Amino acid sequence: MIIDAWIQHPTLRHAGDPMFDSLRRWAKGGLPTTELPVAATLAAMDAAGIARALTCAWVGPQGAMISNDEVAGFVAEANGRLVGVGSVNLKRPMQAMREVRRCVRELGFKAIRVLPWLWEVPPTDRRFYPVYAACCEEGVPFCTQIGHTGPLMPSEVGRPIYLDPVAIDFPELTIVGGHIGYPWTDEAIAVATKHERVYIDTSAYTAKRYPPQLVEYLNAHGRTKVLFGSNWPMIEPAKALAGLDSLGLDDEARALFLGGNAARVYGLQ
Repeated sequence: MIIDAWIQHPTLRHAGDPMFDSLRRWAKGGLPTTELPVAATLAAMDAAGIARALTCAWVGPQGAMISNDEVAGFVAEANGRLVGVGSVNLKRPMQAMREVRRCVRELGFKAIRVLPWLWEVPPTDRRFYPVYAACCEEGVPFCTQIGHTGPLMPSEVGRPIYLDPVAIDFPELTIVGGHIGYPWTDEAIAVATKHERVYIDTSAYTAKRYPPQLVEYLNAHGRTKVLFGSNWPMIEPAKALAGLDSLGLDDEARALFLGGNAARVYGLQ
């Protein structure tokens, strides 16, 4: 079973935001210009043999680009194929903690994701800490982006090394850093190796573009630490998987990478 660890079923508010102009230059046609039906996302998954995908809300200082309730609606339409990932407003710490609880207890979401570059602060910022505490209480992973940003926002806050003190302060917290961590992939591998509950997902990169050190890691002592992700609709899942056979993964590493690790980390049946 293949599980895609990072997609978003986009709203037009999300896909049409000017900060994604750079992505429109790179991937022509990759961002929708009309509201996308859930069926289109499921069709993209089917084309790649994806059984389930974690689809995320987007909440930033400007508000919800994809709200938690919208994600819950997408999940309800998908007959178990989509798994909800919530997001919260860092400006309101108590409200953010309550929203984490609502996402998990009422909406059935399996993780919370907040993007440091969207807030222009690193994950060590004090505003993240109530969210980490709530994720620990609810027993769900905290997901974030590591590495540079494609959107027209600052990249430095995505340095993977910022996750090191977070993992030290919250040893109970499972952390998944998406987008590989490039150009700081060695940092990402170091942090994931050091901390039992820190993981990497490969969203926003095709298999042909994985850095060699990441391929070596996921085929060796990091085989339980790396999750497949596409970043649909920016990259179609089938395109993200193209070239996988050239990586030389053994059967165990391949199975863990494509679905086993995600099923374990996110508690999927």
